[in-house]
Amino acid sequence: MVKPLITHLRHVGIAMPDLDRQLAFYRDTWGLTHVESDTGVHFLAAEGSPENYIVRLRKDDQKRMDLVAFGAANAADVDTLCNQLRADGVQIIHEPTRVDTPGGGYGFRFFDCDGRVVEVSADVATREFRSIEERELVPVRLSHFVINSNNPEATVDWYVKHLGFKLSDTLCLGARGGFMWFMRCNDWHHSLAIARGPHTAINHISFELRGLDEFMRGTGRLLRQGTQMIWGPGRHKAGDNTFSYFFDRVGNCVEITTELEEVDWDKWHPSVYDITTNADYSDQWGTANPMNEFVSKQQFNDPDRGVFVAPPL
Repeated sequence: MVKPLITHLRHVGIAMPDLDRQLAFYRDTWGLTHVESDTGVHFLAAEGSPENYIVRLRKDDQKRMDLVAFGAANAADVDTLCNQLRADGVQIIHEPTRVDTPGGGYGFRFFDCDGRVVEVSADVATREFRSIEERELVPVRLSHFVINSNNPEATVDWYVKHLGFKLSDTLCLGARGGFMWFMRCNDWHHSLAIARGPHTAINHISFELRGLDEFMRGTGRLLRQGTQMIWGPGRHKAGDNTFSYFFDRVGNCVEITTELEEVDWDKWHPSVYDITTNADYSDQWGTANPMNEFVSKQQFNDPDRGVFVAPPL
């Protein structure tokens, strides 16, 4: 039973010109806790998660993804992974070093095959967290992160080869082939998914709520507050999780979800779900607006205008 050196998804970093509106959205509308700001970077946590932060926001003259961060079990695994990536020709941005963001730790950064910045860290202190109460409509944790690639098969292969992810399931469009690949680094059905898109971009960021009642009430609250919905509410086949997709204040797609499936690392066998043959594969409940090309295009996002190489950790 060989699992990857990375253990879980930690946080996602994004930047945008209109920082004030975006910060207010994630804090006041989405329900994250603003824990710290440092030299223009704002760190937001989920009340139910031990991670010091799950989203980091930064002002930039262009909308972009800054990085995605994963955890490792210890500093030795960080060093081992860095050495493996270097030997395989992966471009290292920052060598393993002490991390100065909230929680500290030891980590490094590198580019994936599409030019995204990826961070892996260990020995990060946990924050004080709490059980989310019944009918409390705030995120428990960061559930998963989905990225767009115009060569998704190569991106899937890269994350399998270099970071040890396993394929859980694939969605396809008949003869047009696959369009979304669900990847796991632990027993959650997916922490990362890779979608076919016209350019490199964020597809969506997903946040888990406490349960089904909180998910439905949360969906209703966001709608009543005027947050623009893209798709939902419904329940996926791959991962068996619920979904309601919305736009944040700068047009990134964000999802609330719950009950993501846990699978056996060794025994789970991937399936291919052709959504052109069975509508249940995209929405088992049949309650969401139909998954079609219009909905898909809402998740293409704006092209990432070039990777921002974040300063040393």
